[in-house]
Formats: sequence, C-alpha cells, structure tokens
Amino acid sequence: MEGLFLGCLFGGVFFAIVSVVLGDWLSLALDGMLDFLSLDGHPVLQPMAVVGGITVFGGAGLLLKHHSSLGIALVVIIAILCAIAAAIGIYYLYVRPMDRSENSTGYSMKELTGMIGEVSVPIPAIGFGEVTVKAGAGLTNHIAASFDGTEIASGVRVVVIGVDSHTLLVSKLEL
Repeated sequence: MEGLFLGCLFGGVFFAIVSVVLGDWLSLALDGMLDFLSLDGHPVLQPMAVVGGITVFGGAGLLLKHHSSLGIALVVIIAILCAIAAAIGIYYLYVRPMDRSENSTGYSMKELTGMIGEVSVPIPAIGFGEVTVKAGAGLTNHIAASFDGTEIASGVRVVVIGVDSHTLLVSKLEL
C-alpha cells in the first residue's frame, strides 16, 4: 500500500512541476494533442483539482500509515476523504476564481459581424466614416462604410453586416 501512496504523491508532484515548467511549451509542441485531458464534464473534474486530490491522497496515506496506529482500511478511507476535501477546496478556492477572472480584451474583426455600434463620424453614401463598437472588454473605433449605399448621420445606431479588409460594412439599425 505504501507504493500506491508514494506513487500518487510523487506522480502529483511530477505533474505539477511538468505543467508549470513545461506546460505551455508542451502544448505548443504537441499542437493540442493532450486537449482530451481537460475533462469537459462536471466542472469540478478539472485536472488541477483531480491531480491535487490524488497528491493529497498519497501524502495523507503516507502520513497516516507511518504516524498513526490505524488499520490500513481506515487509513485508505481517511486518505480518500482528505483527497476529496482537497480536490473540492482546490476547485472552489483556486480553479473557479481563476476561470472567472479570465477576461480577454482581444477580438477578431470577424467577430464584429452582427454587433451593434454607433456612428461617430458621419458615413457618406460612397466613402468612409467611423463607428464605435463594443468589442472584447471595451469600446473600439473602426473605419466604416455604408452597406446599403445610403448616408448615415453621426449618432445613429448601426449593425455590422460584414467586414471587408479592415472596413466595417454597416447598415442603420431599425427596430
């Protein structure tokens, strides 16, 4: 049983070291081959929480086996309970807050299609103006042209119909 506890403890420590030191490099080098490890099921089954629980199982098992007079069955049960508590704690105290804090300001021009904006510089029937669109975590200004070939005054709400190179093709928003 000691071999199982040692394997869980050192396996978890090895996983932590490899994922911290080599994680980004391995992901880039293997081009997403290990994405199946992300466990897209119950949100508590995140790799960090699961491996953290396994590591705690190994450590708790070793400590209980060497420093208590409990039987091996009771040691395994208590180690499993410690592992479950640790995995839940890791998820709720670290993984979940980190997932919620991720907010990217990056966006692609293609993502702007269908977005609603406001004309900041009038758009002539043939020519270019400027629109303000909410993209990512803030507002952004873009060169725009009329999709319908009609003049659009400043302050009018528009919808982005498409993107041609770096120019938004917009039309008046009629609700």
